[in-house]
Amino acid sequence: MKQRVRPWGRDGEEKGLVLYTLDDGKGTVVCITNYGGIITSILTPDRNGQSGEVVLGFDSADAYLDDRYLADCPYFGCITGRYAGRIARGELSIGEERYHLPVNNGGNTLHGGFRGFDKRTWDHQLVFREGIPGLELSYLSPHLEEGFPGNLQVKVTYMMSSPGTLTIKYQATTDRPTVVNLTNHTYFNLNMRQPDILGHRLRIFSKKNIESINLIPTGRIIDITGTAIDFSEPKTIGRDIGRLSDGYDHGYALDNDKGGLIPAAVLSEPVSGRQVEIFTDQPSVHIYTGYYIPALTGHEGVKYGRYTGIAIETQHYPDSPNHPGFPGTLLKPGEVFESTTSYRFSAGVSM
Repeated sequence: MKQRVRPWGRDGEEKGLVLYTLDDGKGTVVCITNYGGIITSILTPDRNGQSGEVVLGFDSADAYLDDRYLADCPYFGCITGRYAGRIARGELSIGEERYHLPVNNGGNTLHGGFRGFDKRTWDHQLVFREGIPGLELSYLSPHLEEGFPGNLQVKVTYMMSSPGTLTIKYQATTDRPTVVNLTNHTYFNLNMRQPDILGHRLRIFSKKNIESINLIPTGRIIDITGTAIDFSEPKTIGRDIGRLSDGYDHGYALDNDKGGLIPAAVLSEPVSGRQVEIFTDQPSVHIYTGYYIPALTGHEGVKYGRYTGIAIETQHYPDSPNHPGFPGTLLKPGEVFESTTSYRFSAGVSM
């Protein structure tokens, strides 16, 4: 296992950025920057042993700071928080206190507001956990940043826990009651030579949808067996996507009452033979097929746009603070929020 870190420019406040590389020595190489905790690149071999890019991203830090990217920000590869997903009308209550958050998405708060964790420069240090090298990012989000209460101390650690397996560990503490929902927003495309991800095969380990209207949960969890959004048996993303107006942007409830690491989804691409399995201890996984990805140029001149990547986000339910029946996202002083998600890459396996 190899690791290295190098300077990678400066952010808009002239804070130094770095690019960290994890190499398992067997063909899987992951690059992460301390700007937004962004996974900028993942290289994995195909069934013929040829290494290739499998995530959407850019080769330079400046591209993530460019107005063309930020104008319709697709959140490539970043940590999303304080609250991943949407909070209806930008409003939530904690006890007797009512908080009003900035609305940045159709009258709702999305992924932490206008300047969430994805647009912050994090402190960084190299770490070893049980002999495994990794990158630990830390950020102190001050009280009422983007409207959220509490001084929230967050740590996110990336490590190659075994060959071909990237593990992300999240941790957070607070000095007053607040809400927390953290995820990574990497878009996968397991064969960049294809024009889109519609030929990818997807399996989701759930038949339960977090029912939503205009992307805001109704509070109901519904059975979706046999519907267009049912991926409980593997199928191509493109098979039923024409039945949806803007592709998949759906949350799935996982049977994870005990909070252990369980399978959430499997994505594979038949031409390259590449596959990624996602495991999580979170109660849901959200699938977004990138209908609104803007026209951008990424790694090696690849043109990005609609359906060129799929985000598989392990997290709590959207808008949980406004639905008492949902798994809770409240974090109190003295408590520690902890979560783990792993991505296992392989090739030559058919699903």
